[in-house]
Formats: sequence, C-alpha cells, structure tokens
Amino acid sequence: MSLGTLFIISAPSGAGKTSLVKALLERVSDVVVSVSHTTREPRAGEKDGVDYHFVSKAEFETMVAAGQFLEHAQVFDNFYGTSRVAVAEQLEAGRDVILEIDWQGARQVRHAAPQAVGVFILPPTRDTLRERLTARGQDSEQVIERRMRDAISEMSHYGEYHFLIFNDDFEQAVAELQALFVARRLRREAQEQRNAAGLRALLEQIG
Repeated sequence: MSLGTLFIISAPSGAGKTSLVKALLERVSDVVVSVSHTTREPRAGEKDGVDYHFVSKAEFETMVAAGQFLEHAQVFDNFYGTSRVAVAEQLEAGRDVILEIDWQGARQVRHAAPQAVGVFILPPTRDTLRERLTARGQDSEQVIERRMRDAISEMSHYGEYHFLIFNDDFEQAVAELQALFVARRLRREAQEQRNAAGLRALLEQIG
C-alpha cells in the first residue's frame, strides 16, 4: 500500500474547483496536483513540466499503446493524459495526488486504481452557477447557455463519487476539503506505515 492517497476532484465549470484546490495546497503539506501530458501547443506563460508536459501526437500515441496513462481523452483536436508512473512515484513518496479531471476520466482512473477517492464539487444552486459563469465577463449569452447545459450534464454524475462538497461558503468548502485529506492520513493502515517505529516503541515490553 502506498503512503499517499490518490484523489479525483471533479466539478462543473464555475463551481470553484480550481480556487478550492489552490487554497487546499496552501493549507495542507505533501499534496500535489498531477501534471497532465497534452498534445496542444503551449499558451503564453505556460511552462513545460509545470502547467503540462507538452508532447507530440506521435509521442502521445506511443504512450497510449504502452499503457502509460491512468486515463486519457481527446478534447477537440488535442489529447490529454495522466501518467501512471508519475502518479505512482508521488504516492510512494508519501504525497497525496490530486487529479483534476471530468467524470469520464474519473471512470478510467477508478478502473485502473479502484482505491482512488472521488470528490465532486457542486455549486449551491443553478442560479449561483449562472452568476459565476456570467461574472467572468468572457462569454456571450449563447456560450453561457451551452456551459450551463454542459454543467448540468456533468453534475448528473455526482453519484459516482465518494464525497460531495457544496461550494456555497468558500471558507467552509475549503475546510471540508481539507478535512477529507487529513482524515485519510489518520486511517489505521496509514498511521501504521507512517509511524511504524513509534508504534513499536510504544508497545515494547518493559524490562
């Protein structure tokens, strides 16, 4: 059993997943977000190995054929995937790993790694979700309507996850997400691994 826990965190656009994960990383040590491989071109300011691992389509297809991805998907003309080896290395080093992926990717990961813990982030209401999408000021009404339809479709898969967090009050939602990570580390099996020497010392017979 690895020391770290693999977490799948999914949410519809506008639910606040990115902000919640960023806040979590500031509050809990030894948590990392998996860096995906992609065939798309880097955008301004993006760094290889930090934002994504940028690879050619041929390289990506070779990795798929070799079974190197926990999950992979095509989004429009580009491909995205999560490296199986990179995740395993982080888990074995005792770090919790977050995969920020949609429900389709989550299904692939659960098939390959059934021990993964699924967390779904939800907005408190549809009106709140629409307000958040509109507040970005980047999309037309037509695009917002499409995003709302996509969000409703995404949210219909919440039942495939272990935990639900409603992101109404941000600080409370962060605290709830943090509690999940801390609780996983307090499981008996995890504590036995992390504190094996201390447990032996506590149980040694005196004299």
